[in-house]
This record gives sequence, C-alpha cells and structure tokens, in this order.
Amino acid sequence: MGFSSRGMAPQATVVYEEGPASADGTGRYFMGREIARVMSHRGAAWLERADREREEQPDVLIEALGLDRDDVVADLGAGTGYFTFRIAPLVPDGRVYAVDIQPEMLRIIEDRALEEGFGNVAPVLGFETSTGLRPRSTDLTLLVDAYHEFSHPREMLASIFEATRRGGRLVLVEYRAEDPDVPIRRLHKMTEAQARREVEAAGFRFVENLNLLPQQHLLVFERSAE
Repeated sequence: MGFSSRGMAPQATVVYEEGPASADGTGRYFMGREIARVMSHRGAAWLERADREREEQPDVLIEALGLDRDDVVADLGAGTGYFTFRIAPLVPDGRVYAVDIQPEMLRIIEDRALEEGFGNVAPVLGFETSTGLRPRSTDLTLLVDAYHEFSHPREMLASIFEATRRGGRLVLVEYRAEDPDVPIRRLHKMTEAQARREVEAAGFRFVENLNLLPQQHLLVFERSAE
C-alpha cells in the first residue's frame, strides 16, 4: 500500500504509518486502522439531530454506566454536550468535565451550562495528545463516537490512563464495523477486536461488551486498582 513511517528515530518502534488516504480518512494509520478525519463544529446540528435518541438510545447507555452521585466523569470529545447534560444531573455531588479540542464546541457547552444552571459542568480544552485533565482525577471517562477520530490515539489513551483513578473505568462507544447494515461510513466504525487491541495496549483491562445498543459497541475497560 506504499506505507511510510515518519518522525521516528532509527531503530525506534513505529507507532504511526502513512499510506493512502480514504475519502473520510487522514492517510495516517495506527495498529492497521486508518484514522478518520475530525467532524468540524459546523456539524454540531448533526450531534443534536432528532433521530439520535431512537438510533443510539442514550438513556440506555447512561443507565448502564451505573454512576454514583459523587462520581467525576470526563465526557471526552463532548461536542455539543449531548451526553454531558444527560450525565450532570446524575452526579450532583461530583463533576462532569466536558473535554473537546474545538473551542467552538466548548462555548456551546459553557453557554448552556450557565443558562440551565449546571454548576457541576466544567468545559475543558483538550489537545491532540492530551486530555488536559489532572492525573488521577476521574472515576469514568466516556468516549462516544469520538475515539476513531483521534489523530494521536496512543498518546490520548496514555493521557486517559493517567487521568483515571485506580479502579476507574473507560467506556468506549463506537459503531459496530462488524455489521454491514449499520449506516455509518467505514472509518467511523470500529470492530470490537480492533478497539480492544488499541485500548488494552495502553494498560486498561477489558471488562465486558455490554451489547445493549442497537448499532454501537458499549465496551467497558478498567484501570487496575493495584
């Protein structure tokens, strides 16, 4: 396929490769997977589309998280805050960090939090290689349809791991690439095997695939309490 490595010292392990770019891809590959292009803030309306509740069943997802009142949750790749504002009422004694790399998305979240009185919602500007969160500051990180767009997934997983308290969880939600009937473009879906391969390499332990959602994997990982 004409792959080439880049930015690596001699004899260093190749983390990312460059190759042919698909229509929605970057031409950047990680563990054999082409990284998808990021959805712009101009696509914010799609995140709040009327059919999303029927297609994704967000209430089922959130109930499955089993949150406690004082949990600290990171909604990573928060977008418009679709999940942030569903989680916030469930953790009144905790906090929801709404993390995104696009300031335009964070302004949407900040405005809504102020307007609706969500004092436990904290917008956080993330980076391509870091969540921007303090070490061991979160009980749970939620990633919904965002991970596949990370330009530096290895570095981001390391940052998530660092931000997660011992015994804390990472919940990864991605459209099922194994199902050809899921009407999502190829690079915006992941197989369970690929997701596990990448996340477990960062030190997380796979717990289970809850298989509760119509079109998406609901994968639960844990940072060991040891």
